[in-house]
Amino acid sequence: QVQLVESGGGLVQPGGSLRLSCAASGSIFSINGMGWYRQAPGKQRELVARIGSGGSTNYAASVKGRFTISRDNAKNTAYLDMNSLEPEDTAVYYCNALVRRSMWSTPDDYWGQGTQVTVSS
Repeated sequence: QVQLVESGGGLVQPGGSLRLSCAASGSIFSINGMGWYRQAPGKQRELVARIGSGGSTNYAASVKGRFTISRDNAKNTAYLDMNSLEPEDTAVYYCNALVRRSMWSTPDDYWGQGTQVTVSS
């Protein structure tokens, strides 16, 4: 099995910063893409940022220039640095990873349990 554990969420004032972490553990041969998604109350889950195994990145337009995704392949961990946070960024943030459990397997999709980010004064 593979587990993704997020950490780093919390309450922050508008304009503040937070860093989210996502650590993958378990039966892992390799990890392809890793990403962060978010879901606000009453809204669909949406992509925030993704990073490929080689470091290529893509971002939602609403966070470009404010958020930075990175990963440490040696630690099977992805990070999301969030700056200039706005109330509209309030949501549950979920980590996602495409994981190969052996050299013969195709990548499977895994999700973390989510971490709450609240931006409010």
